[in-house]
Amino acid sequence: MDYAAQRRQRLIRTLTEEDIDVLMIGNPVNVTYLTGFTGDSTVLLLTRERLLLVSDSRYAVQLSEECPGLPVHLRTAAQKLPEAVGQILNGLGVRTVGFESGAVTVAEYEQLRQLAPSLNWKPGVDRVEKLRVVKDADELVQIRKAIDVAERAFTVIRALLRPEDTEKELCDSLEYYIRRAGGSGTAFPPIVAVGERAALPHAPPTDRRVASGQLLLVDWGASAPLYKSDLTRVLIPRTTSAFAGDNAAMADKLREVYSVVLRAQEAAFRAIRPGALTRDIDSAARSSIAEAGYGEYFGHGLGHGFGLQIHEAPWLRPNGDMLVEPGMVFTLEPGIYLPGWGGVRIEDDVLVTPDGVERLTHLPRDFDAMVVAP
Repeated sequence: MDYAAQRRQRLIRTLTEEDIDVLMIGNPVNVTYLTGFTGDSTVLLLTRERLLLVSDSRYAVQLSEECPGLPVHLRTAAQKLPEAVGQILNGLGVRTVGFESGAVTVAEYEQLRQLAPSLNWKPGVDRVEKLRVVKDADELVQIRKAIDVAERAFTVIRALLRPEDTEKELCDSLEYYIRRAGGSGTAFPPIVAVGERAALPHAPPTDRRVASGQLLLVDWGASAPLYKSDLTRVLIPRTTSAFAGDNAAMADKLREVYSVVLRAQEAAFRAIRPGALTRDIDSAARSSIAEAGYGEYFGHGLGHGFGLQIHEAPWLRPNGDMLVEPGMVFTLEPGIYLPGWGGVRIEDDVLVTPDGVERLTHLPRDFDAMVVAP
């Protein structure tokens, strides 16, 4: 089945709805979504009757391999991409061009207007992005693979974890084992935070060692090869004195905070169904954390969509007004961050189904399963 062709047909409806003659798609992610081409410096021109990929000779072979049968115009080395696009648009006999205002710079826009002064230019922010919100069968296969790769890499990291490992070393190891498991790389720079540094939701890696803290937060994902995954787990290293003496109180506190976050995630999971508002799903988790007395320590949105990009719609936030639909894929990642103490975030990937929701991630989440013996 040609999923890219189906996506283009859905996008063509925009032409009629907005009274546009041709769409100019230049965001590389959207070009990939609509054609399968994974390079850059390429523009897709789409009308009701035809399409054309405007690129250059660097990608001639790649275009033929990734987009067999699609018409391609290769500009010369002396011609810049906007110049080639403007020349082609002038020859199409069109009046109105829809373009991606988020992907075209002001300078490029002014240049295109000069190159094709007789055309009407109509900006748009998310014509393609709206289509990408609901994943098709091919996308779901690739997302499941990205999750599997990420989980296999994490299983290796967990098994090989040592007290002397540093945050940075573990980030590097995640990149290595994701590639060994079949991924093209990490979906984003991994977050590995020891002890009180876990109170930083996006903590940059340092030379802090695992043995220096009572918890280890790991936020990672895989690209396999184009679609992403996104997970977070908190590991509790069981050292000789980890659960004894003064550290016993820390362990009790950690168990309490972890339990609150886990209950919040479960509350959000139960709130997911077709027709629900994204803010109501966020509220289910946020209210659960607030009722436990930690509301001020959960400051970010509950989750986000992902696919070709690690952050894309839908957004699960307190003010989110999007209706949930079958085929949406997003994260559930409630967290509690206590400055000077540490933080707990539990993140899983879910798929909205016609009947409710499916948890796509499979790693254990209960507290006892998080205890490791490095």
